[in-house]
Amino acid sequence: MKAISIKQPWAELIARGEKSIETRTWETSYRGDLLICASKIPDNNYNFSENLLYGYALCVVELYKIEPMNKSHEKNAGCEVYPGAYAWHMRNIRIIEPFKVKGKLRLYNVDYKL
Repeated sequence: MKAISIKQPWAELIARGEKSIETRTWETSYRGDLLICASKIPDNNYNFSENLLYGYALCVVELYKIEPMNKSHEKNAGCEVYPGAYAWHMRNIRIIEPFKVKGKLRLYNVDYKL
């Protein structure tokens, strides 16, 4: 399955359904199920008081659209528009039993089936 590593707490917010847009400075032609994996390194710019998993797969989402980010995406992305940003739209969240994943840059394959 295609996977993407996302820093905490953003990966957790996606799994909870509180963040439906991920932002990147690149796009992909891939659409479909995407395994959301929490990076081992947290986003130190964001203070989140809960215990979070690092280096684990958390959920599967459907990546269904990518477009240049605009002001209307900010709330669902959890950040402001920035130069070169693309909005990756996700839906159909499925929580899974967390398992360890060695993260990589960009999209990568993980041996996992729903």
